[in-house]
Amino acid sequence: MTRRFLFLLGSSRSEGNTEVLARKAAEQLAEDVEQEWISLADHPLPAFVDVRQDDALPPAPTGNAALLLDATLAATDLVIASPLYWYSVSAHTKRYLDEWENWLRTPGLDFKARMAERTLWGVTSLHHEEHEVAEPLIGTLNNSAAYFGMRFGGVLLGRGGRIDDVLDDTAALTRAKSFFAQNPPTARFPHQAA
Repeated sequence: MTRRFLFLLGSSRSEGNTEVLARKAAEQLAEDVEQEWISLADHPLPAFVDVRQDDALPPAPTGNAALLLDATLAATDLVIASPLYWYSVSAHTKRYLDEWENWLRTPGLDFKARMAERTLWGVTSLHHEEHEVAEPLIGTLNNSAAYFGMRFGGVLLGRGGRIDDVLDDTAALTRAKSFFAQNPPTARFPHQAA
């Protein structure tokens, strides 16, 4: 099966540090690996409405939700490229992840089982020196992957506040060269034994 990477850009601005770092990592992918890049800001989703308690089914995906669902299921590898906003993923990224709840409950989609065949990766830039502040973002992605039984490739961290600052983060650029080359394990919740 041909690998197909879906890069989901969660920033409110284009060509920010997170996107620059993701593109540096993507440059290392083999030529036969397909890539699709989608800006979540350019494909906004409505606010999530939780209908689980009413035992109602979510509406069938339409518009941007349908586009994102099709792209998600066509990918072997999903890359959440979200800057660190208030210690977690951006609002655009959170709405995309919230949409997974609707897709879980969509009849005939079998979303959870199909997601288990995929790998989830993360790329983020942060303005802090201490990478520990990104732990909530990393936890969000790791736990999402664990819930779906996906492989989790981890999160590529880079430092950057102003435009192109990440290009001065030589350690991040070095990590980017081999980030997608690893063979990630199936994700586990932090309390689970290995």
